[in-house]
Amino acid sequence: MFGTDIGIDLGTATILIFEKRRGVVLREPSVVAVDQDTGNILAVGYEAKNMVGRTPGSIVSVRPLRDGVIANYSMTEAMLQHFMRRVTRGWQRFFRNRAMICVPSGATDVERRAVLEAALEVGAKEAYLIEEPMAAAIGAKLNVEEARGKMVVDVGGGTADIAVISLGGVVVSKSLRIGGDKFDEGIMRYLRRQYNLAIGEQTAENLKIMIGTCIPMDEEQRMVIKGRDLVQGLPRQIEVTSSAVNMAIGEMVQTLVDGVRNVLELTPPELSADIIDRGIVLTGGGSLLKGLPELISQQTGINCFTAENPMECVALGTGRALAEIDKLRGSGRSGILVNVRKGRKRR
Repeated sequence: MFGTDIGIDLGTATILIFEKRRGVVLREPSVVAVDQDTGNILAVGYEAKNMVGRTPGSIVSVRPLRDGVIANYSMTEAMLQHFMRRVTRGWQRFFRNRAMICVPSGATDVERRAVLEAALEVGAKEAYLIEEPMAAAIGAKLNVEEARGKMVVDVGGGTADIAVISLGGVVVSKSLRIGGDKFDEGIMRYLRRQYNLAIGEQTAENLKIMIGTCIPMDEEQRMVIKGRDLVQGLPRQIEVTSSAVNMAIGEMVQTLVDGVRNVLELTPPELSADIIDRGIVLTGGGSLLKGLPELISQQTGINCFTAENPMECVALGTGRALAEIDKLRGSGRSGILVNVRKGRKRR
């Protein structure tokens, strides 16, 4: 039996795996539940995420990826092994697979090498890396090989990658340590400061998804949330408005927009003209935040829109790039493949 090509979006908040001929076959939170006393892994993915903030003292839920890169190598390897067994329907089959994994455009050489090593350690025959904005552009069905500029803003859980792409390469790029997780943290801080209410990560995430917005809305939305009163130490519930969430994440959203403006300032004039014609494409889960395309359009004067299936764009792009790997390697253009490492026998 021959192996297959696998594309992996190794995200801070969510892991997506693309398999040739089957499309996106797995979407799970990047969370691992561990028993601190024994070191045993108790749960991975959705099951582990549901344990966050609800476990006994000896059990902790770990996010092995932070800001788009590996923070806990052993946990990342164990998590990948778990997901690969599910996707490839057995351990041995993965040895015949080629894998392409995305990394933030601002990742260091050490961080890139750690991602590559993780893929090889779980048994990939060959492993490749691709920058997230390039994968997002390919997944959004943009023609990255033509001599016309395209601008992609990929807003993930831990990072936001902004890039201008032309002729199969990244011309200008910027990686910001801002994403969905930072928005959640901002909401938690705001409620602590304004309402003396402590809430968990999942509550903050739900609040962001349900009524989060980047711009003032004509009709104010409201949501009742529950948490712990920091003064009395008792459970309490309050009603939060969409304008309050806007204030909580406003500074971080503005930093993201400023990053877009900064990349536009560094873009060559001819490519700037192309971007005016074609607009700015948003991908990633963070791009679903209400009002984000409109805010970027207001502050840049350029049409901005969200790609089709924004949460799957990077995973789809890794798979499509791997399918064209021989053509892309032969073209000799920079930007498609950041690093290549032949697989080795597993120790």
